[in-house]
Amino acid sequence: MFDSIKNVFKVKEIRIKLLFTFLMMIVIRFGCQLPVPGVDRNYFADWFAQQTGDAFSFVDAFTGGSFLNMSVLALNITPYITSSIIIQLLTIAIPKLEELQKEGEEGRKMMTAITRYVTVALALLESSAMAIGFGRQGLLEEFNALNIIMVIATLTAGSAFLMWIGEQITVHGIGNGISIVLCINIISRMPQDIAALFTQFVIGKNVAFGALAAVIIIAVILLMIILVILLNDAERKIPVSYAQKINGRRFTAGQTSVIPLKVNTAGVMPIIFASSLMEFPGIISTLAGYRGTGVWSEVLRYLSSSYWCNPSYIKYTLGLLLYILLLIFFAYFYTSITFNPIEIADNLKKRGGFIPGIRPGKPTSEYLNRILNYIIFIGAIGLTIVGILPFIFRGLFNASISFGGTSLIIVVSVVLETIKQVESMMLVRNYRGFLND
Repeated sequence: MFDSIKNVFKVKEIRIKLLFTFLMMIVIRFGCQLPVPGVDRNYFADWFAQQTGDAFSFVDAFTGGSFLNMSVLALNITPYITSSIIIQLLTIAIPKLEELQKEGEEGRKMMTAITRYVTVALALLESSAMAIGFGRQGLLEEFNALNIIMVIATLTAGSAFLMWIGEQITVHGIGNGISIVLCINIISRMPQDIAALFTQFVIGKNVAFGALAAVIIIAVILLMIILVILLNDAERKIPVSYAQKINGRRFTAGQTSVIPLKVNTAGVMPIIFASSLMEFPGIISTLAGYRGTGVWSEVLRYLSSSYWCNPSYIKYTLGLLLYILLLIFFAYFYTSITFNPIEIADNLKKRGGFIPGIRPGKPTSEYLNRILNYIIFIGAIGLTIVGILPFIFRGLFNASISFGGTSLIIVVSVVLETIKQVESMMLVRNYRGFLND
């Protein structure tokens, strides 16, 4: 492993890419601490601490604390993530976008440009909601048109700047720019969360209790990481054979290949969709300044994960069941719009390929669909376990962490993908990589 790390820095091109990526990370973390002008940051921190729900905790975890600090990068890349999801869904519904996606490099450039425009539009919308909604509650030092416009412009520019940094990391760095931006934000919160856990359960306790608590904390974190790695790498390989071809007077032997179907086909998207849908009513209510105690307030408690698995509010755990159902539904839904068995079966038939024992055409698509439904369910169960463990520990032990569920899957996936990216760069230059030791 150490030899592989040394080999990485021996290659000038990889060394420059790593250095560029590291410098961009420093810029991001600096921007997360730079305050928005005209904002009372102390008021916002106090307001955030008084919230009984967790509507904005999900956003704050994704922004690396910049949302809580109300920095110029408070919106971070959440508008870009939302924009990407919207464009991806619209590609299925709008034939023109689907055609663009299939037009090669030029089509991808157009799709990227559309995603950028939608990102800026969403950033304007979100920053306006924050400046006006929170501004009325005391976020702004002076609630006037000038301050509102200044906050909107600053937050929108910060989000656009971070999107640009992500693209630069993709082009000039080690790739996966947007994912790395999101990953570094999440990782920046982990030391603080782990320190809070040890302060709550280990420090100041008697030796036996503290040692047991420390072992349990470390074991649970390692268990979740291992589960996420297994979930991320697990796949079902469908064997494919290709018919013999005649080349002049010669017969070319048929080739064999596989169709890799990932167990976690939809990745982290089901958790993001389910969490966003559950938290959306709370966010809208907060921005609207809702302070009621009626039926709607009761509904918000069912939707808030801060009440789930808590013995004092056991009835609100019904909201967790809704969350699990949404997670499984979105696992199937997202896979259905990103993986098309009929298209794969048609492509195989055109190229003379077939799955042994399965007839080409419709029987192949039905077979793929059957296998896919089976492995999606396994992946959804794995996602559910990773997703609900933090809620269980929060409810039973009041252990609030930001690196569970969604965050952990993103971090592990990005780290593994980055290692593979560097690995491929090294193998091109005949170096042994991390995965070859």
